[in-house]
Amino acid sequence: MMMFLESSLSVAIPETRSISEETTYRLKHQTWTEKSLCVKSFHEDILYHTTRWDALCPYVEVSEQMLAMAEKPLLIYALPPESDWGNPIRDAYGLVNVRSRDYWEDSRRARKFKELRNKHRDLVHHVEVRDGSTISREVLLSWGRRHFERYEVTSQEIDGFIDYVQHLKVLVLRVETQTGLSVLTDVSILLPERGQVYGSFCQWNPDFSSLSPGLYACLLAAQWTLDNGYESYNLGPVGDYPYKRLFVNHVEPIYSLAICPADHPLTQDKTSPLFTDFERRDWNRLQRSKRRRWDAQRYL
Repeated sequence: MMMFLESSLSVAIPETRSISEETTYRLKHQTWTEKSLCVKSFHEDILYHTTRWDALCPYVEVSEQMLAMAEKPLLIYALPPESDWGNPIRDAYGLVNVRSRDYWEDSRRARKFKELRNKHRDLVHHVEVRDGSTISREVLLSWGRRHFERYEVTSQEIDGFIDYVQHLKVLVLRVETQTGLSVLTDVSILLPERGQVYGSFCQWNPDFSSLSPGLYACLLAAQWTLDNGYESYNLGPVGDYPYKRLFVNHVEPIYSLAICPADHPLTQDKTSPLFTDFERRDWNRLQRSKRRRWDAQRYL
């Protein structure tokens, strides 16, 4: 069993440097500096840290170097399934395997999908695939400002999304009334190396709640995934979102890390994320247990 030890993760990092000289680190789709890596999060008034990719991005890569420079306590959600790091938390990623033979023919699902399409048949639809390198903070805010405010997505996490998609493409689905009033804007990250479309966020207009715009956005994204040769559409965590069960036909563990000193207040509060999200045996455990059994059925 590998446990977190500060000395075991030490790396050579300059003690002082000006902002202009601050080193930029890179790991697959992620870049960061020592100052930009972590985002402050709070449970009640207890401070802990997450990474800047946590809110809007899939599959956060980690390294010993990253963990050594990160502020603690540190929670990192959704490490890649093929990684040697992290263990499952009490939630799962919900996927639509769009090429499953019986997915679109399931009688209940087909009926619900027909109802959703009929509700939106008189609206105007826009589909755009955009190079991530062209997306600025202003553009991202134009798509999701109200969503970010509602879910307290920070400016650092918005910058984390912009960083993550620099060499990827982004799918933007928009639905409007005939007069140009926005009904929904749905944004996904295209992951061709995984054959996956990852649903990052959806902003929908509450004035149109009777049309079920959030559900319709999921249907549009799943259909686009099928039509454009991808294997699966990832709706993100399913535990707190029962509506996703209409779409999900496959789930995968969300592998995560919790690094926290034993005497930290987070370990004393049983309503903290350490208790609600993680198994206690996985606190400060970095290495993935290859023998761990995981029950997918409770999420389907």
